Amino acid sequence: QVQLVESGGGLVQVGGSLRLSCAASGRTFSNYRMGWFRQAPGKEREFVAAINWSGSSTYYTDSVKGRFTISRDNAKNTVYLQLNSLKPEDTAVYYCAASRSTAPSAIYYSDNYFAWGQGTQVTVSS
Repeated sequence: QVQLVESGGGLVQVGGSLRLSCAASGRTFSNYRMGWFRQAPGKEREFVAAINWSGSSTYYTDSVKGRFTISRDNAKNTVYLQLNSLKPEDTAVYYCAASRSTAPSAIYYSDNYFAWGQGTQVTVSS
C-alpha cells in the first residue's frame, strides 16, 4: 500500500509561486505514474498535471501550461509541483495521487488512481 503526504501549500498573492511536495511511502514509487489534481469549493476535482515513471514525460491541463511544472525524484520517493504566476482561479485543495495504469489517457482521470494524499490548500489572494 502506498501512502502519500502533500505539503507546501499556503497563502500567496497573485503572481506568486509555491512548490508543492508529495512524499510517498513504500519501495515501488518508481513503478507508478503520479498525478496532481485540485478541487475548488463547489467544483469537481480536476486534473492538473501528471508524470511518467522516469520523469521523461509530463502532462498538463491547458490552464496551467507554462506556469506549473511537475517533476519527481525517485530516490526520495517524492513528486513535486512548482506553481508559478499564480492566479485567483488556482485557489483549491491540491491532491497528489498514484496510478498503476499504463493506458496513455488514463492519467487524466481520477478513477485510474489508486492512492491519494490528504490534500494541501493553495489560496491565491488578489
